[in-house]
Amino acid sequence: MREIAGYIPNIGEESFETKVLLFERNQEIIEVEIPILTNEQMSRLMDKIKHSSRKVLKSFSVNELMNIIDEAIHRFLDRDSFYRQKAEKVLPIVTGYDEEMIRLGLTSYLKTFRKHELQRFLVEDLGNPLLLDDFQPRVKGGFSKAFSPDLITHIWSGNVPGLPLWSFISGLLVKAGNIGKVSSAEPLFAGWFAKLLVEIEPRLADCFAVLWWKGGEEERERFIFQQTDIVVGYGGNEAMEALRSRIPITKRFLSFGHKLSFGIVSKASLDSLKALQTAHLAALDVMRYDQQGCYSPHVFYVQKGGNVSPKEFARYIGHELEAFNRRFPRRKLSMAESMEMAAWKNKEEMNLFSNPNNEVLGSNQNDWTVVFEDSDLSLTPSSLNRVVKVKEFNHIEEVTEGLLMHRDYLQTVGIAASPSELFQWSHLLGSVGVTRMTALGNMTSPEAGWHHDGRFNVLDLINMVDIEASAQQLSEELAPYAD
Repeated sequence: MREIAGYIPNIGEESFETKVLLFERNQEIIEVEIPILTNEQMSRLMDKIKHSSRKVLKSFSVNELMNIIDEAIHRFLDRDSFYRQKAEKVLPIVTGYDEEMIRLGLTSYLKTFRKHELQRFLVEDLGNPLLLDDFQPRVKGGFSKAFSPDLITHIWSGNVPGLPLWSFISGLLVKAGNIGKVSSAEPLFAGWFAKLLVEIEPRLADCFAVLWWKGGEEERERFIFQQTDIVVGYGGNEAMEALRSRIPITKRFLSFGHKLSFGIVSKASLDSLKALQTAHLAALDVMRYDQQGCYSPHVFYVQKGGNVSPKEFARYIGHELEAFNRRFPRRKLSMAESMEMAAWKNKEEMNLFSNPNNEVLGSNQNDWTVVFEDSDLSLTPSSLNRVVKVKEFNHIEEVTEGLLMHRDYLQTVGIAASPSELFQWSHLLGSVGVTRMTALGNMTSPEAGWHHDGRFNVLDLINMVDIEASAQQLSEELAPYAD
C-alpha cells in the first residue's frame, strides 16, 4: 500500500523530489511518499502562499472560515466518509497505536474543532471575533482590528495523531497563509486535512502547504524562516533551541518544548466506593497514546488518610492498566524504547533493597509498570509507554515545594479533589508554574480555548492595530460636513 503525504499548491512544477517512508504493523506495510522541495521551489511556494493570503484568505470573514473548518471536521467525524475510513485504516499502521484507541481518540480530539468550539477559541483570546474582520469599538475609546501575518511556518511533532490541527486551524482562523512541516513519525493527517479543506472551498487551494524536510537542515531552515513572519515549533527543548538560533530576531517564534505533567489525588476520592473509579481515570490518562503527549502524567501524588492507602491505590491503577491493555494493547516499542524501559524498571527494582516499603508492579510482558514510593516526592520523568509512579503525601505544600525546581517544565495536572481543595490546590500549583488543571481522566483532552503552556491559541499570531479616540475626533473636525 502506498500513500501520498503532504499538500502543495500548483507552483508550475510537474514533479518534485520525493522521500519514501516505510511503516509496518502486524505484517501490514505502508509506503508513504512525501515531496521535498528545492530552495527555488520553496521560494515560489512561499511567494504564492503569501500572495493568496493577502488577496484570497483575508477576503473571507471569520465566520466563513469557521464554517469551512467545521465542514471538514464533520467529514472526519463521519465514519462513513472517505477520509475517516482512510485515517482509521492507515494511522494504526503508521503510528503503531491500537485501532480502537485511534478511533476513539480521533473522535474525542476532532470534536474540539467544531464551529461552536472554534467560537470559544476566538472569544477566549479576542473577546470579539469580529476584530479579525474589521475595526471594532473598544471600551476605552477608539477602535481596534486584528491583523494577521501573511505566512506562518509550523514545525510539527508526530507523537500524537492529528496534533498539527491545533496550530494549523489557529493560523487559518486569523487568515494567515500557512506552511506546515510534518514529522516522519506521522506525516499524513495534516495533508489529508489540507486536501479536504480545498475540496470544500477550492479558493483556499493556494493558501497553505504541508510538506517535509529533514529536521536540522540549518541552511534550508534559515532560508525558510527568513521569508516567514511567525514560526511555531513543537518538539524537544534541544530542537527548539536549535530552531531559535536560525530564526531572525525580527521574526516571532512561538515554541512548545518539553513539558512535565502529573496527577494529584485527594483522600476525599479514596473511600471504598470512589477509589476504584479514581484509579480508572488515572489509568486512562496513562493509557491514552502511551504517555506520548506533554499532557500525559509521569507521577500521581496520592494523599494519605483515605480509606484506601496510596500503596493500595497504586495496585488499583495497575489493575486498571491491565484491563485497559486487554482492550487497547500498547503499541510495539522500538529497540531503543524497550532498552530504556528495561533500564528504568531495573533501576526501580534495585531501589527496593534500600527502600523495602516501595513496590514495583507490572505485567509479565512489561506492557505497563506502576512504582509506589513512600518517601521521595520529587517529580521525575518516567520512561513513558504506560510507566508511572505513585507517591504519597500528607499536605499539598509537600508536593509544591518539590515542584519549584521544575517550574519551567510544568504543564498539566489531573486533579481528583473536593471543591475547596480544587481551588486551594490550584492556586498553589499555579504559583509554582502549572498552567492547566483538569479532571483526572481528561489530561490528554484539552478543552477548546485552553491556554497552551499558559499562552494563547490565536492572540500570539496577530498584531492589534488601534485607532485612538483622538484620531477619530480630529477626523470629525476635518469632515466635509464639519463646517
